[in-house]
Amino acid sequence: MKKIILVVALFIGTATFAQDVEINSKNSWLKLGLNAGLPVGDAADASSFAVGLDLRGQYLVTEHFGIGVTSGYNHFFGKDGLDDFGLVPLAAFGRYYFQTEGVFLGADLGYGFLTNIDNNSGGLYVNPQVGYHNADWNIYAYYQNTFAENEVDIQVVGIGATYNLKF
Repeated sequence: MKKIILVVALFIGTATFAQDVEINSKNSWLKLGLNAGLPVGDAADASSFAVGLDLRGQYLVTEHFGIGVTSGYNHFFGKDGLDDFGLVPLAAFGRYYFQTEGVFLGADLGYGFLTNIDNNSGGLYVNPQVGYHNADWNIYAYYQNTFAENEVDIQVVGIGATYNLKF
């Protein structure tokens, strides 16, 4: 897992800094957002609903392709007397924007750290997305999967929105 994260970080670092980079409000921004989803698979046995906070830093490599890093917190509400638990993702992401306003496709890849779960620290985190964007907002649907230890998959299907703070 550590090797995957290192390779992704090296790829992003090389792609970003192998060229003259000028960070400005036209190509870089901080995205702050909220998401909500329904656990599916293994997670549906332990949780009925999930809400989260999303924090992203994005750099547009081209007019249509952005890369960045993301983190946040997803809270899973326990059901049937089970305790609540959490997921803290630490990931790299890429997004393809078909036009300056409209549909986008994206995916996060990294590690998801689990909280309040005994004998399971987390695992590979994958979060593909499809959504709509404009200069200020991103609204998207997502499928999140954390391939955690002990053959436990934490899966969520949901929606989210982020607000773009330009540098």
